[in-house]
Amino acid sequence: MTKPPLSFWQIWNMSFGFMGIQFGWGLQMANMSPIYTYLGARDDQLAKLWLAAPLTGFIVQPIIGSMSDRTWGKLGRRRPYFLVGAVLSSMALLLMPNSGALAQWLLPHLPQFYMAAGLLWILDASINVSMEPFRAFVADKLPDKQRGTGFAMQSCFIGVGAVVADMLPYMLKNWFGVASDTTGANAIPTNVKISFYLGAVAFLGAVLWTVCTSAEYPPDDLEAFRRKKSEKGGLAYVLAEIPAALREMPRAMKQLALVQFFTWLGLFCMWLHFSNAVPVIFGAHDKDSELFKRGVEWAGVCYAVKDAVTFVAAFALMAWSRNMPRRLIHGICLALGGIGLLGVGFVHGEENKVMLLLALALGGVAWASILSMPYAILSSALPPGRMGIYMGIFNFFIVLPEIIAALTFGPIVKNFLDGNLVYAVMAGGVFMLLAAALAQWVDEKPLDKVIANPF
Repeated sequence: MTKPPLSFWQIWNMSFGFMGIQFGWGLQMANMSPIYTYLGARDDQLAKLWLAAPLTGFIVQPIIGSMSDRTWGKLGRRRPYFLVGAVLSSMALLLMPNSGALAQWLLPHLPQFYMAAGLLWILDASINVSMEPFRAFVADKLPDKQRGTGFAMQSCFIGVGAVVADMLPYMLKNWFGVASDTTGANAIPTNVKISFYLGAVAFLGAVLWTVCTSAEYPPDDLEAFRRKKSEKGGLAYVLAEIPAALREMPRAMKQLALVQFFTWLGLFCMWLHFSNAVPVIFGAHDKDSELFKRGVEWAGVCYAVKDAVTFVAAFALMAWSRNMPRRLIHGICLALGGIGLLGVGFVHGEENKVMLLLALALGGVAWASILSMPYAILSSALPPGRMGIYMGIFNFFIVLPEIIAALTFGPIVKNFLDGNLVYAVMAGGVFMLLAAALAQWVDEKPLDKVIANPF
């Protein structure tokens, strides 16, 4: 069908739910490594404990993508998955900061951080149920010339949600006087607990806004769609479709896959180690010291700056994507992010902590592009009837490097980097610079013509 251009506010409404999803991701990325540390995990164990995130995405996203391609009901095609994922994610966010108490009750003979790892599996799987159909939702709703705008709008809301999520523990402690005590039964600070509770409310509320304010286009031939669904129903068909789609991947998707691999290897280096690297830069090594807590909280502030820059950069990307090749935009942004991560290694002492804000600000420019440009390029190369399955498969090239990093970075940090987490963050910068170079070899489908007003 020919899709009419949507207005600014229509694109706003259909993207608003991504702000809630980012509350889940933001709280997870900024706080899970410290939570593991508070619950007794060693630095060299953190990588394996993070395996939950990539493994669940690897399994869940292509299955949900294929299922949503073949779904149609009162809520449409993608929105049922938005809603189910939001409900489950909100429940996991409520439970996560109580991992220690749950472990004492359910797993009294195991280290408490195993309970946090188990809840991370549930949280990550649930977020993926909501998130994967959002990518296909943009391609479903928008004509090709507006897709760069649609994905950039998602980046805007990701930036807003992440800024608030990253800053919540810092704001609760420093603006509202909420305690950060970790003595006695309070293994996880109170300000972190309340942040997760607020995140659960924000996640569900934002997704409900999109579900209630955005309609979906039905299949062109609904009866034919239902017949095809009944002939090709069930999980067996879904599992068979994934390898078939892999064999038939468009050329541009194969090229983007390599870019994604090194991009997300670099990002995982940052997410995995930055929150615990900042206390090292400050000179703290005791997890119960006030200096360590200040370092962790400042890492959250740095993530907030990154995501604030993401919000601003996303508007620039909306304009640039109408006049510049998207692969060039993506390469420039990735290179800036790589320079920022490398720069972390040149910051020493709490007195120079402002420089960490600059390093992560450059990462925010890269993040805005990572969340939009690859998907805008990809959506133009995919068959409309298989948008969900291919968006899910594209996630393979995000989670594979994360799995590799989770399995190998612990021993690498311990045996080759002398236990220095700062060097692990710098390695992420090298990977991102490599991805920036590879992006220039992607075959990008040009738009038929440039439009003056994307809305």
